[in-house]
Amino acid sequence: MIVSINQPAYLPWLGYFERIASSDVHVILDHVQFEKNSFVNRNRVLTADGPTWLTVPIKTKGRFGELPICDVEIDNQLPWRRKHWQTLQQAYSQAEHFREHAAFFADAYAQEWTCLGALCQHMTRYLLDQFGIDTKCVMSSTLNLKSRRSELLLELCQSLGADEYVSGVLGRDYLDIKPFEDAGVGVSFQDYKHPAYAQMRGQEFVSHMSAVDLLFNHGPASRDVLLNQAHVSQECP
Repeated sequence: MIVSINQPAYLPWLGYFERIASSDVHVILDHVQFEKNSFVNRNRVLTADGPTWLTVPIKTKGRFGELPICDVEIDNQLPWRRKHWQTLQQAYSQAEHFREHAAFFADAYAQEWTCLGALCQHMTRYLLDQFGIDTKCVMSSTLNLKSRRSELLLELCQSLGADEYVSGVLGRDYLDIKPFEDAGVGVSFQDYKHPAYAQMRGQEFVSHMSAVDLLFNHGPASRDVLLNQAHVSQECP
């Protein structure tokens, strides 16, 4: 069984979904400490002025160091939902497949979310469905594990019966592979080749946007582009 593990993310990039697609089970690592300025509560979309951050404001005052992601609350005193939805509309309303997905996002941003984890899960599940990725996802907060760092990743793999762990590329910098080998769990590292595809504005391709950039521009073809199974011209029609 192949297992991948990643923290939840808000409107994740393509590589996030490719690693899930390469796995039999994906663990959403939501019981670990929230890190400020991470992709857990923000990501980028492509506007007429270039890449723009969409950031979900959160309540962190006095809680850093003891704030697991699953307990992070959204600061709804700021008008972030209206801003994010307006930004998506302005950036992508003329994209070929935007209208097919507008109802979902309009409804999502009409809801008053209190928990960041629930928002991320809602958005990510929709994108997984649209990309045709049916990998089983498990929340780490439901598994009652106490280890840290590499030990935590190995414990997660063992609890799920994994014989292979797919790590992100940064795992090469910190992952202690020997305990995995001793436990009979192979380790591989994602080496995602980001595809280039036609974006709306006819400019030079901008990579590492939120996956909604691909979805709104390429609709049903997005899965093959995401998994590098199709060549898509970078020239706009």
